[in-house]
Amino acid sequence: MIRLESLHVTLPGFALQSIDLRVAAGEFFVLIGPTGAGKSLVLESIVGVVPITRGRIFVDGRDVTRLPPERRRIGIVYQDQALFPHLTVEKNIAYGLRYGCRDPQDRRRRVPALVKRLALTHLLGRAVTHLSGGEKQRVALARALAVDPAVLLLDEPLSALDPNFREEMREVLKDLHRHMGVTILMVTHDFAETHCLAQRVALIHRGRIEQSGTLEDVFGRPATPFAAEFVGMRNFLPAGFEGRKAHLEGLTLHLARPAPEGARFVGIRPEDLRILTGPPPPGAGNGNRFTATVGPVTFRGFTCDVGLAAGGVRLVAMLPSGEFLAGKVATGEQVSVAVDAAKIHAV
Repeated sequence: MIRLESLHVTLPGFALQSIDLRVAAGEFFVLIGPTGAGKSLVLESIVGVVPITRGRIFVDGRDVTRLPPERRRIGIVYQDQALFPHLTVEKNIAYGLRYGCRDPQDRRRRVPALVKRLALTHLLGRAVTHLSGGEKQRVALARALAVDPAVLLLDEPLSALDPNFREEMREVLKDLHRHMGVTILMVTHDFAETHCLAQRVALIHRGRIEQSGTLEDVFGRPATPFAAEFVGMRNFLPAGFEGRKAHLEGLTLHLARPAPEGARFVGIRPEDLRILTGPPPPGAGNGNRFTATVGPVTFRGFTCDVGLAAGGVRLVAMLPSGEFLAGKVATGEQVSVAVDAAKIHAV
């Protein structure tokens, strides 16, 4: 449904380079990355408001690379909604119909149903300046979908909302996708939104796609050091490999499967390192049990990051804060640590 082929965009001080991306029909695809990575620029290239240097853009099987925005059949919703403050809710929703709706009869059926699904019926006569953040975002969604776009682009649509409205809008987006089957490409840096909404995901960094695939691929098996760091796999260490063994400095770990050719690192998420504060369960760690010394502890609300030293290796484990405060683990003491072989990733 959306296909980018070798997309390059050159701007002063920044460039998108060799962007290849595929979003299937009816898919909810999320593009993640840090601030300044080029996420929004990808959307602006697709919608046609930023000229591309080279490459091709296909939407619904059509080459739209050189078409003006109004002929691309793309709806877009921005972080700040970009509503017209001098128009009512109804007139904001109807604004694009004069340019983008192909079938007047379909419009008469489609728009009322859309207004009802987004719970906007009672707000149609109201000025948008008198709406809450969540209501404004629902109006922006209705305006984008009213013209029956081939695809819907979402540019960090939830980041300006407070937590309650953000959760509400996540459910709205899930409902729209489930019942309307619209193809959605959303950019965000929020992991909760990504895990809640995405069917597939791509990670962009410095104008290049670092990795793409399922949530499990990107978050569970990061392919590069940057990807590992970004998705929270903070234990990312150089290693040598021998079959199903990973040799770190003074520590050997068993893997669930032989390391791929060319592997140079192991990655372990902090939550997958278990500090055994009581009797270890049978088979704890599938053979990966070792002794470590507890180092610095950083509290992060209900959890804390616990530094561990094992041989010459420095690791970080995650532990409920209550367990540390209750004295089950103390800085400077030796503890047993376990990690399942399947949770160790060779990269």
